[in-house]
Amino acid sequence: MVPYISDVLFNEPQGHPNSLIQFGLSLTFLCIFVYGSSVGDAGEFLWVLFLIVGSALFGIAESLPENRRQAAGVLRFAGILVLLILLLSGFLRLEFLIGG
Repeated sequence: MVPYISDVLFNEPQGHPNSLIQFGLSLTFLCIFVYGSSVGDAGEFLWVLFLIVGSALFGIAESLPENRRQAAGVLRFAGILVLLILLLSGFLRLEFLIGG
């Protein structure tokens, strides 16, 4: 299983269509955060920042040239780590991360 994870993380970047989807998703999350902070308390929407950063890291990783496989793998791993911290903050009761 470990070689499979390494192959997925450090394969060549997929290119333009996938990076546009990831950047569009990040922009959507940013619009949600801006709307939430303009209408109500921004502290309730701090968890959206993790989604913005995670999807932006994936978008940057997919937009790199094909010969930058290692850099893309590091950015993908960082994106997974950011989203995993968001997921674990719900279970570990880290209210300062998710605002509660």
